[in-house]
Amino acid sequence: MPYTRRTMIQATLLGTGATILSPTRATAAGPVITADLVVYGATPGGLAAAVQFRRSGGTAVVVEAGTHVGGMTTAGLGATDTGNTAAIGGLSHEFYRRVYGRYNGTPVTATSPARFTFEPHVAAAVFTDLLTEAGVTVHVGRPLATVTRAGNRIVELSTQDGQVYRGLMYVDASYEGDLLAKAGVASTVGREGNAQYGESINGVQLRDKHQFTKAVDPYVTPGNPASGLLPGVSAATLAPNGTADGRIQAYNFRMCLTKAADRVPFPRPDGYDAGRYALLLRYIEAGYTGPFFNAVSVGGGKTDSNNDGAFSTDDIGMNTAYPTASFAARDTIVAEHRTYQQGLMWFLSNDTRVPAAIRSATAAWGLAADEFGGTGHWPPQLYVREARRMVSAYVMTEHNCRGAAPVADSVGLASYTMDSHNCQRLVVGSGTTAVAKNEGDVQVGVPGPYQISYRSIVPVEAQCANLLVPVCLSASHIAYGSIRMEPVFMVLGQSAAVAARLALTAGSNVPVQQVSVATLQSQLRALGQRIDISGNSEIVVDSRSASGVTRAGTWLSSISIGGYYGSDYEHDNNTAKGVNRLRFTPRCRRRARGRCSCGGPRTPTGPATCRSTSCTRAG
Repeated sequence: MPYTRRTMIQATLLGTGATILSPTRATAAGPVITADLVVYGATPGGLAAAVQFRRSGGTAVVVEAGTHVGGMTTAGLGATDTGNTAAIGGLSHEFYRRVYGRYNGTPVTATSPARFTFEPHVAAAVFTDLLTEAGVTVHVGRPLATVTRAGNRIVELSTQDGQVYRGLMYVDASYEGDLLAKAGVASTVGREGNAQYGESINGVQLRDKHQFTKAVDPYVTPGNPASGLLPGVSAATLAPNGTADGRIQAYNFRMCLTKAADRVPFPRPDGYDAGRYALLLRYIEAGYTGPFFNAVSVGGGKTDSNNDGAFSTDDIGMNTAYPTASFAARDTIVAEHRTYQQGLMWFLSNDTRVPAAIRSATAAWGLAADEFGGTGHWPPQLYVREARRMVSAYVMTEHNCRGAAPVADSVGLASYTMDSHNCQRLVVGSGTTAVAKNEGDVQVGVPGPYQISYRSIVPVEAQCANLLVPVCLSASHIAYGSIRMEPVFMVLGQSAAVAARLALTAGSNVPVQQVSVATLQSQLRALGQRIDISGNSEIVVDSRSASGVTRAGTWLSSISIGGYYGSDYEHDNNTAKGVNRLRFTPRCRRRARGRCSCGGPRTPTGPATCRSTSCTRAG
């Protein structure tokens, strides 16, 4: 099915109440559209910004280059990368409470439970409700063309169809950072060297996760470099760990799969080339039996299926040009990723050189028949994990993630693992020892929620005084790998909208950089935003904790399925049920004036034991 991100009108939210406008040839551009706030990018961060701004009484419009609304949250990423859920507050947490309400038919209140796994159409319905209730209009199919400035302020932007949008404040919530770039704001692409910010896991990283577990020769003719490299293997030379380069972590599509009887078989894509998977076949012939993708349940018998293993759904190294490419060039890159991933699933399901057990196991899955009908049941949004990153007065780094650099101007919390997918596949070794290796995958846990600086979501004032950037914020590659999660984008989108409203309330010419941080934080707290680490009442006992964990039987370490806390998670390999046991014993944290974290009194001497009869936390 031929379609691109710009020309295919995606019906994710159409017909359910939200106002989604797409251009037509007859009426491509109309009169200038004005609003207090112009949001570029219909990602969760962009939608949260627009909804919050409308709730505060301002006018807002969302402009989206593509035709899909809701970003990855409505495009298959239904197993939310949460980290510590206690770090998620405000409108972001409301979204997940609404998801719970949708599934359970219950009213949504401030104390409703939240649900962080969901089917794509349920996420779309929740966003529809939010947009409709707030009266937000989303204009899709409007790629950015130009930005007009007066001094250090954006005056208006125009899209490729000639439509002009004029506002007092702007939010760049795109995954690519196109508005900030057009506005002349400093940005970077790629990986900094460790030395730049005194980090330890940035830059080139040859590590053991999502790595080949068997030796696989990278040459067309094994052992013969003159025969050339197999498809997907780069001729680049491996640099020392910590070296800076321009590469970014791999992209893929988050497939919504099912084993239901009405599943749609994996399509054989136009341009399918079995030779693209020669390295995978060689890996299988070396004895690898999987996994080739994961299958995390999200409800309704469906999955959020992501990359898993050395050769999987990530199209490693094929996205390097994407962040700064033209829209037409991006369409080509997106199409290449689609062909690669659809071809991978076809290859694993149908190629007779693949062992029958692998073919039948893969073919048991298919695309969900009731999801993504407008795009052949294939996800409509490529997972752009990383593109441009703004460089502002404050750059979030590994030190923030590790809790070593607290900030006074917090506007949200993040807590996910410092996570980068592989960035390249290349040759390591020479002669008979040459093997294919993946490089760039980093998965290092953080000790707990950490604060995100307001300065990291606003540009340097001299560069732009009326723009906020909650998605492509100012962060190093490895710090962005932790921050870049959909709940955090919604958190920062809401915080950006509150800041923009404050700037307008103070006067139309007040730069966002000069908003009163104290006032901003006060309003965020009133909205339920989590910005204080000390306000986190959740107690985490990790399986790797030095105390509070007792075990029996055999437990295996894994990092295959995202969303875990710390360095890994453990599982019983589906064996020895009733024999393998883990017991977690949380302990109350001491508080000033002899109070437990639950608010009750503790013993004045000895161990910090809570004396409140209502406290459920032992010890």
